[in-house]
Amino acid sequence: MEHISYIALGSNIGDRFAYLLQAVKALHDHECISVLATSSVYETDPIGYVDQACFLNMVVKVSTSLSPLALLTATMNIEKMFGRKRKVRWGPRTLDLDILLYNHENIETEQLIIPHPRMFERAFVLIPLFEIDESLIIPSVQRPLRSYIDQLSHQGVRIWKSREAVEEQLYERREFNV
Repeated sequence: MEHISYIALGSNIGDRFAYLLQAVKALHDHECISVLATSSVYETDPIGYVDQACFLNMVVKVSTSLSPLALLTATMNIEKMFGRKRKVRWGPRTLDLDILLYNHENIETEQLIIPHPRMFERAFVLIPLFEIDESLIIPSVQRPLRSYIDQLSHQGVRIWKSREAVEEQLYERREFNV
């Protein structure tokens, strides 16, 4: 059975954009995951631990036959593949992948909470998510995504590369077709 999930990606160390593109490719190359859509890439100011470089952030929509926990394992393996080290909460990272939504399910386990518990506080997650699916309804509260975006400041979130340019780079590298 195929499931729809949305995954946020972020990077603020090294060639940030290359890490994002490679992560999208790694997701798509997984035998149980297909990338269906990508957002634009946004440059965002760091939150929490602010003494670090700005992040590049984006969201992808995927189709997967993996369970939520198996998808979490796959995303964590991709992070490790690109040198992710979990030293400081909200600290610098080569790559960060967060599962935002999985179908219309509400999931709460020790390892995974869906919808992602902090996504509603983060314009750098909600704006690219909205770009992919403007009609998205958040399952836990049955509220439109737009209502959350309207409540957040967009300060510190700047478009860095358009969705079309991101997809063009993926095509150019012959990685896959989105």
